[in-house]
Amino acid sequence: MVHFTLNGVAAEAEGGRSLLSYLRDEARLTAAKLACGEGVCGACSVLVDGAVVRSCSVALEKVEGKSVLTLEGIPGPEIGLYERAFVEAGAVQCGYCTPGMVIAAKALLDSNASPSETEIRAAIRRNLCRCTGYVKIVDAIRRAAAYRSAAGGTAGGAGRGRDVEVLAHGGVGERLVRVDAAVKARGEARYVDDLVEPGMLYGAALRSPHARARLVALDVSAAQALPGVAVVATWKDIPGSRFTGSVQPDWPTLIAEGEETHYVGDAVALVAAETPALAARALSLVRAEYEALPPLLSPAEALADGAPVLHAGGNVLTRLVLERGDAEGALARAAFVVEGRFTTPFTDHAFMETESALAYPPDSRGVVMVRTGEQNVYDGQKFIADTLGIPRDRVRVVSEYVGGGFGGKEDQTVQHTAALLAWLSGRPVKCTLGRAESTRVHVKRHAMTVDLRVGCDAQGKLCGFSARVVADTGAYASLGGPVLHRAVTHAAGPYVNADVYVEGLAVFTNNPPAGAFRGFGVPQVTFATESALNVLAAKAGLSPWEIRFRNAVRPGQRLSNGQVAGPDTALEECLLAVRRDFEGAGGRAGIACGFKNTGLGMGHPDVGRCRLVVAVDHVEVLTGAASVGQGIETVLTQIACQVLGLEPRQVVVRTPDTASTPDSGTTTASRQTLITGEACRRACQEAWEAALSSDGEAVADFALSVIAGREFRGEYRAETDPFDTTAADPVRHVAYSYACQLVVLGSDLRIQRVVAAHDSGLVVNPVAFEGQVEGGVVMGLGYALTEHLVLENGAPVGGLGRLGLLRSVDVPPIQVIPVRKMGAGSALDGGVSGAAFGAKGIGEISSIPTAAAVAGAYYAADAELRDRLPLLGTPYAR
Repeated sequence: MVHFTLNGVAAEAEGGRSLLSYLRDEARLTAAKLACGEGVCGACSVLVDGAVVRSCSVALEKVEGKSVLTLEGIPGPEIGLYERAFVEAGAVQCGYCTPGMVIAAKALLDSNASPSETEIRAAIRRNLCRCTGYVKIVDAIRRAAAYRSAAGGTAGGAGRGRDVEVLAHGGVGERLVRVDAAVKARGEARYVDDLVEPGMLYGAALRSPHARARLVALDVSAAQALPGVAVVATWKDIPGSRFTGSVQPDWPTLIAEGEETHYVGDAVALVAAETPALAARALSLVRAEYEALPPLLSPAEALADGAPVLHAGGNVLTRLVLERGDAEGALARAAFVVEGRFTTPFTDHAFMETESALAYPPDSRGVVMVRTGEQNVYDGQKFIADTLGIPRDRVRVVSEYVGGGFGGKEDQTVQHTAALLAWLSGRPVKCTLGRAESTRVHVKRHAMTVDLRVGCDAQGKLCGFSARVVADTGAYASLGGPVLHRAVTHAAGPYVNADVYVEGLAVFTNNPPAGAFRGFGVPQVTFATESALNVLAAKAGLSPWEIRFRNAVRPGQRLSNGQVAGPDTALEECLLAVRRDFEGAGGRAGIACGFKNTGLGMGHPDVGRCRLVVAVDHVEVLTGAASVGQGIETVLTQIACQVLGLEPRQVVVRTPDTASTPDSGTTTASRQTLITGEACRRACQEAWEAALSSDGEAVADFALSVIAGREFRGEYRAETDPFDTTAADPVRHVAYSYACQLVVLGSDLRIQRVVAAHDSGLVVNPVAFEGQVEGGVVMGLGYALTEHLVLENGAPVGGLGRLGLLRSVDVPPIQVIPVRKMGAGSALDGGVSGAAFGAKGIGEISSIPTAAAVAGAYYAADAELRDRLPLLGTPYAR
């Protein structure tokens, strides 16, 4: 037995496990999170004798005779200081890393009451955050230091963040604090892996050790005989469909005997046991016999003559062509032409919370409930129902807090397998992936190769663009087709160019599947095109800023993909916003533009839905829109406040739940603020009008009392056209966000600062907007400099620490400039009325131009074109 003090109380526990395992599984203290399992991310941080330790990598025996303090043990007045600081600074997004950040902040401030920014960044350098870009976390710790000083030390008088009324109204455009920030800062937000149920089993999967192999035989009898094992399932035990898939059902839940595996994440057997250790032991007893086959590890191998056929339709998932005008003729006439090949790697989302699902067996009504952390509970409902072979209305999916997604939680990983094991065992089952398994299983950002040619006339006007984009879509389709579509339609950039030809191929290989990832194929092609523009500018005798300004699309002009830029288009203003910084950088600045669709577009059904339930003193907003850290609950709160004249405390946004919240589509394509936001606005407007018709005067509290007990529904359908470059009329789309980012190098050729000018229409919440841009820029810097998922024979190498994620000490100052076409897109300022008051997406566009701007900065410094990511060999790269 190990004896120690836990949060001021004597404790003893059996050793042979990590400190984190004891804290979460036995002490039921869940503020410390399991994220990496190797001591590199800081999410599990606690204090031992006042020093920060990573509890996931510390044996319980190491705390013998010592004092352990978790976030739950920090006294109320003191935790209120940190809560207030993190909430007010906007330092909380998905919240999964936040408890570890607060622990690091406390350790720092206990020893240094007034730290510098450098000291703050150093103190959290071992804590990873994938959402915020660290900027606002640094600010939060600075605020906490001031609050502690004002309170006379560590306690008393500061008040809890949730009691601080930062804004009384909180309407659209105001700096309202996030409505979910306080509970996350206190470590009280519950993610799926924090949940435990009586009689709960632990699920696990046996996965193929080969990227490509034939499963010859499978014997599970020894695992079934192990005491404490409730279920061992193989492909034969799936009552419904064995295949899932976001677009096409080609991804098997379990490989059948005689079938080929397609990547190292393929599962061949599932177990559910009384403990995680027993589940692991059971997997080791499963006897799987494979015939190893040569894997196809690149599109070139998969496209070669005589290559094995991986799927029934061949090795090409999708081929797309965009053709406008005569690209070859225009290039032949161009005064200057640049051509090149650009390559980008697989990268991992590295969301801090790995995949987890808790499933319950059918209740008295025959309904299976699953608690998840995914990007659309209705997608989960569909795939679970298909797997179990039951109607969708017999599956209820409820979202808990989601610890980041970035596109990586659109596909099924554990939701359907947890449901299957609960169905078979008749008991609750939780399936949680460890970091290594998560990295092995979930989809990645597509590795791409872009061969392009781009030309301009003697005055620098673009004339002709031709490109071939080849994407490694990995083992299964996932969202590879739509990702390729975005790559093709965005490849020529946000410029006017009437002669464009782009061919795109998404090719199956035996690498991990590639799917949705922030930017959805656009960062890859933007890196290529924007890098080539820098060389073209030099040939034409223009600055990189000037060539972009001369060709930037303006309202009413056709984009290079043939769509017409709307009246809200403000790319010109973005360029003007960074001009002075560019010209003052002494020739060491890189510039890049980008654009990204808001909403699904291209004729795909795109519907936002919202229910508004009115009580006497508050309203409830119900929608299936998932919050994965971007803050949709706060956006909807502000829209409700704006329309109904309420205070934020009078608006409650409910958790997505297929039993009560209407389907509002997947959190993807930067769509929720506009699509679901407009649905919310319409529901609120209907409620307001109902109150007015009941009594002719408009007073917020009175209005609520008049319509209390009633329900109002809002729906917004974004009507768009299928993509057709031959159409004579403009192809309808929802909206585009635009950006121009500037990366400035110092004299030592390290990145000195980033300036990010973004047109995302009306900014609903400036704090959230800044946080999204800062986080996106840092993700883009990592993509440029250090991030790379290394694969050996199709298998990921290493854990979270090998992904090249940037840390607090790596991040330069970031200046965020919101840009908007004045008088367009919003009824709030008398301009053209737009959906959701003229708001557009910011989540994806924030990271799209960054890598190209970094490459451009180094090109400006030494005239050497860098055509491969990450940019290894630069002074800033590890």
